[in-house]
Amino acid sequence: MKFKIKDLEDLSLKKDFWNDQDKARDILQKKTKLTEKLDRWEKFNNTINDIENLAGIALQEKDEQVLDDLTAELDELNSDVNQEEIKMMLNSEQDSMNAIVSIHAGAGGTEAQDWAEMLLRMYLRWAEKKKFSTKIIDYLAGDEAGIKSVSFTLEGEYAYGYAKAEIGIHRLVRVSPFDSNARRHTSFASVFVYPEVDDEIKIEVKDDDLRIDTFRAGGKGGQHVNKTDSAVRITHLPTGIVVQCQNERSQFQNKAMAMKFLKSRLYERELQMKNQKADEENKLKKDIAWGSQIRSYVLHPYKMVKDHRTNMENNNAGKVLDGDIDEFIQAYLMSMTNRS
Repeated sequence: MKFKIKDLEDLSLKKDFWNDQDKARDILQKKTKLTEKLDRWEKFNNTINDIENLAGIALQEKDEQVLDDLTAELDELNSDVNQEEIKMMLNSEQDSMNAIVSIHAGAGGTEAQDWAEMLLRMYLRWAEKKKFSTKIIDYLAGDEAGIKSVSFTLEGEYAYGYAKAEIGIHRLVRVSPFDSNARRHTSFASVFVYPEVDDEIKIEVKDDDLRIDTFRAGGKGGQHVNKTDSAVRITHLPTGIVVQCQNERSQFQNKAMAMKFLKSRLYERELQMKNQKADEENKLKKDIAWGSQIRSYVLHPYKMVKDHRTNMENNNAGKVLDGDIDEFIQAYLMSMTNRS
């Protein structure tokens, strides 16, 4: 890594370095990221040396309190190193981007709509634990309970890289709270994740290719909800992609956010075409029903969450639904790294 940083440093010192400003900025960004990564690993190494030295002294003096403190510090260090190893797996250009996450209720009616809302809560809790910021941009409430669909932004370091592990169909098995006979029900919801396009990525969208509709915002909101036609729906005619936003305060803001959402989806579509992943995308877009789930959350007759891609299991389903999903994300990223 030091040699790579040195090579980039040498490039930045050349006289013609700033002739191509876009290329120059890209080189400097790569150098900064590598330097930060090297600093973190050197800090880890220094911490390990400090712990070893202090542990040796504590063992000689039989100081149990210091040993307990060092054990706790070692556990924290292990967690930090583990997270850094995960980041090393996130090496595509898109992984470091922010993300837009969409959840859609599938087969199962009210049950599925309630399940979609449970997934939203899980991801918002997970984002909070990761210190990611979130903002709901579109929310379509269910007929009786839950949500039919929701989209939200996810902002933070490697937000897309982590969240992409959740793309697919999620299956819930439980005794229905909406069934007076207390029967077991199976529900489905789909999760899609798109890298959020920023100003540095140019996605050309022609005005003639758009149909823009306005409508009254519905669902959760403030005093102006359902009183003005502030919500915006944009249809990209060549691809048939439809996006909408209703949670901003004005029609102008909703349109701007909807355009960002559209560009993110077009960017993701372009990436998939370039990487010839059409077959993989089709697998993700199966019917939101039996046989296509990536993960099952079983709450009855036993409690277990299982990821069918990696066979990772966790018997504490409540903890998982409360946002502790990092082990599933890590297992998926590791499996994808091993395949490549």
